[in-house]
Amino acid sequence: MIKTFDLDNNLSAVYKNSPNTPRIAVTLNMAVDKPERCAGIYSLINRLLSQGTSNRSAEQIANELDENAIEFYSDSKQDYFRLRMICLNEDFEKMMELLADIVKNTTFEDFDKEKVKMQGEITADLDSARIKAQDNFIRTLFDGHYYGNTLTKILENIDNITKDDVINSYKQILSSGEKFMAVVGDIPFETVQKSVADNFGDIPYLGKSECEFATPVLEKSKRSDIIKKDANQAQIYQGWIVPGYESEDYAPLVVFNNILGSSGLSSRLFVNLRDKKGLAYTVRSSYEMYKVCGNFCIYIATEPSNIQISLDGFMDEIAKLQDELVSETELKNAKNNIIGKQQFITETNIQRSNQLAYYAAMHLGYDYQEKFIDLIRNVTAEDVQRVAKKHFVQDSVISVLRP
Repeated sequence: MIKTFDLDNNLSAVYKNSPNTPRIAVTLNMAVDKPERCAGIYSLINRLLSQGTSNRSAEQIANELDENAIEFYSDSKQDYFRLRMICLNEDFEKMMELLADIVKNTTFEDFDKEKVKMQGEITADLDSARIKAQDNFIRTLFDGHYYGNTLTKILENIDNITKDDVINSYKQILSSGEKFMAVVGDIPFETVQKSVADNFGDIPYLGKSECEFATPVLEKSKRSDIIKKDANQAQIYQGWIVPGYESEDYAPLVVFNNILGSSGLSSRLFVNLRDKKGLAYTVRSSYEMYKVCGNFCIYIATEPSNIQISLDGFMDEIAKLQDELVSETELKNAKNNIIGKQQFITETNIQRSNQLAYYAAMHLGYDYQEKFIDLIRNVTAEDVQRVAKKHFVQDSVISVLRP
């Protein structure tokens, strides 16, 4: 059972009853509609949200979470901030009050300390060859676009970020951005509705802001190599900017991705590049969604002498899908794999609340999972071949990290 309701301050909420479950989950997504003035502002907002409010210190927040067995997670995505909590049903009111305090009253007092800490953690993360290659890939693919604000770009700009940048950006997001809340558990709907209104109904609303993200365009193919002297392997990414949810090509691209490289042991990249040619232990493809586009990429870690062989292998496998229709058996297996995974991503209340809030933030509708399954079932072999021919003759970006 799903029930929806809206507050006057542009917060849209949904409650899904999950019978006989002892813990209740809430996910709040706050839309990001404007590029950050300086790469790293949104990352700092996310890190500082739970570091103290006008009512509680960071230590008090941590103690209350621990004492009440409340789990709290926050993430900064390209298109929204995501805050998630889960607790025992009897502690729901406490959880909602604590979440509201964090959202409405965070002080950002630890700005200087957190900025230094983030700088050090990013530097450590980029010592990973894979993370460094991925960072280079995303930055190059979305060059000049907000989506290209990667870890290396944050490091370049972090000294230019002020506390006022963080405070003003968060105020704009809180007062003008769309907000979507999903609650999943086994308590009365009226309790949920009242708690959401009591705790979040007084967030000021200055009017909806329009999304200012342009659709990124890759005007020519690019290759960017990084030399890392202590690297043992070559890390290779190749990717394309492709359509997202709004396109009729979305579902066929999901199936194409599954067949090519996202289904693990049975995918063509795994069978042909790993098992038959022995090029790598890990090779796969992925299809990631953003608000205004999609990012399709292939990744492999291999011996440096196999760089060109691997890149040729990518295109060989894509060419096969362009030239030949997939068999009915392979198509059916791919569809079953995709649909079967839907059960695993909605097993728990926190997963369900996360999914509902995500669908809302992307304007897909709370019932999108059923629509998605229908779209997948209707994909034909001709659809898979069509998107292979249409999107993978376009310009691409190659990122190679090598010794």
